[in-house]
Amino acid sequence: MKPRIKVITIGVSNLENALAFYRDGLGLPTEGIVGAEFEDGAVVFFNLNDDLILALYPRTALAKDAKIPLSPPGPAELSLGHIVNSKQEVDAIMQQAEKAGATITDPAHDRFWGGYSGYFQDPDGHLWEIAWNPAWEVKE
Repeated sequence: MKPRIKVITIGVSNLENALAFYRDGLGLPTEGIVGAEFEDGAVVFFNLNDDLILALYPRTALAKDAKIPLSPPGPAELSLGHIVNSKQEVDAIMQQAEKAGATITDPAHDRFWGGYSGYFQDPDGHLWEIAWNPAWEVKE
């Protein structure tokens, strides 16, 4: 398998609420909900850096599409990492997320590995880490 991850899809309980959190609360650009004319086709896409796409898809439709039983979400299964250029950016995004309705699970602070990060959960419980790592260059 070659490293060609293009889309990260997260299952959400309410597509409209999730759209409002990511678009209005966090400021991610999107065309909004598309595919609603198809049964179980409604989805939201956000174009991220380096041609990566974040997709929001109703949990029920995602389970049906993958032919797996719908189960309760588990927030410790994965985290999405957003890397920034400074500690101040970490703090600003954490505040923005909280204002948008996120739950701060671990406020930003210095980490043992030399960086600075904090964690929040979106309204569906998905875990995000906002981090500054002095060893990583962030391309704008």
